[in-house]
Amino acid sequence: MATEEAVSMKQDLNPQNKPKRNKFALACAILASMTSILLGYVMSGAALYIQRDLRVSDVKIEILNGIINLYSPVGSFIAGRTSDWIGRRYTIALAGIIFFAGAILMGFSPNYAFLMFGRFFAGVGIGFAFLIAPVYTSEISPTSSRGLLTSLPEIFLNGGILIGYISNYGFSKMSLRLGWRLMLGVGAVPAMFLAVVVLVMPESPRWLVAQGRLGEAKKILYKISDSEEEARLRLADIKETAGIPQNCDDDVVLVNKQSHGQGVWKELFLHPTRPVLHIFIASLGIHFFAQATGIDAVVLYSPRIFKSAGIKSDNYLLLATVAVGFVKTVSILVATFLLDRAGRRVLLLCSVSGLIFSLVTLGVSLTVVGHSRSTLTWAIGLSIAAVLAYVATFSIGSGPITWVYSSEIFPLRLRAQGVAIGAIVNRVTSGVIAMTFLSLCKAISTGGAFFLFAAVAVAAWIFHYTMLPETRGKTLEEIEGSFGHFWRNPKPKGLHDTTAISH
Repeated sequence: MATEEAVSMKQDLNPQNKPKRNKFALACAILASMTSILLGYVMSGAALYIQRDLRVSDVKIEILNGIINLYSPVGSFIAGRTSDWIGRRYTIALAGIIFFAGAILMGFSPNYAFLMFGRFFAGVGIGFAFLIAPVYTSEISPTSSRGLLTSLPEIFLNGGILIGYISNYGFSKMSLRLGWRLMLGVGAVPAMFLAVVVLVMPESPRWLVAQGRLGEAKKILYKISDSEEEARLRLADIKETAGIPQNCDDDVVLVNKQSHGQGVWKELFLHPTRPVLHIFIASLGIHFFAQATGIDAVVLYSPRIFKSAGIKSDNYLLLATVAVGFVKTVSILVATFLLDRAGRRVLLLCSVSGLIFSLVTLGVSLTVVGHSRSTLTWAIGLSIAAVLAYVATFSIGSGPITWVYSSEIFPLRLRAQGVAIGAIVNRVTSGVIAMTFLSLCKAISTGGAFFLFAAVAVAAWIFHYTMLPETRGKTLEEIEGSFGHFWRNPKPKGLHDTTAISH
């Protein structure tokens, strides 16, 4: 009998079972993360032609670029509640449907006002996707590869940016009236595809447990975990968080109302514990600094930046933006393989250090170009190199880690709403940057704007160093114990490291 139990345990931990289950978790994460293509499909190139066709001012272009980031918090707020009511999977499908409507409306826009109307729907759809993609992927990912899988939304976001840049370049060859409308309207294609394909994904096991559907959650956990032993440990941790007794093994159980989200806002804002307060501040800070260091200014206005650097041809401007998208996408692929090796904290600090250096370099080169009466080839080359270095260092750390970190630090009972608030801060900050960048450049020069972003990056480095403990190798349920120790980052006592299980 003892021999049979030993054989059974060996089979549970047999590494031969890992590839199949890891592939299943990877497939689920990929399908969910494809929603982020919608987020990345930018209109930096389209803005050049919209301004010429509709004859609108720089201020209106700023508003058009940035307003979508002020609309998206509406979607994130709704998605936080919707994902708790109907589940993570159907919320992802809803995100695709809403963005589809926005893309169609933008593609058929006869004037600026109608274009703004379409941007509202696109913004709400983006808000849905911003919230739900990282939440779902963090909840279905095994501990050993959570960093890799949770960074997939950022990979697809960067893929969307690259696709947007390439399509902008391709459609720029068409007539002025038709080209920019196709640049925006073609976003409906991936949106509809995603709305349908996500229906084959399983539901989040953590959401199922929160609903009392233990039987379904157990089946999914066995598929997405590295071993049966890890699946049992994950289920035990989730049951404890949801307030379900460990000896309860029914397929359907009655769950405490707190697990359905009641009291969440009170716990976050009115009476947070010290760890929850620390988690909340960490989430808000990492989202704020990710955008306040100027990434959307570079992504949305890269043609303007390159024009300030001395590039005059539209063709070369759009090709330079394609290079930005390519470097950004390649860099995020590098980041995915470092997240679970180097850790979140080290990678983030190195990333922000790179942002500081590249922003200062870009500020210097643009300032030199701005004060020169002749074309300085070296300054143009340095400006392009600084932009590429900026997007590379952002994508290696600050970009993906923001969503990985914020989606894994909140306990289950607070996760959807906590991540929603972080997404709102992210989008509002992004919107403010996008809607003020051109005006800021006119006020203090383009080089001065990037010196300002460099100062913000210094503040970001200090915040990350003092406020963000490492989360690599911990289960989602263990991470809460790492917080509550402001200004220092001790290892929490009494917590087991589940990385040993998966290896």
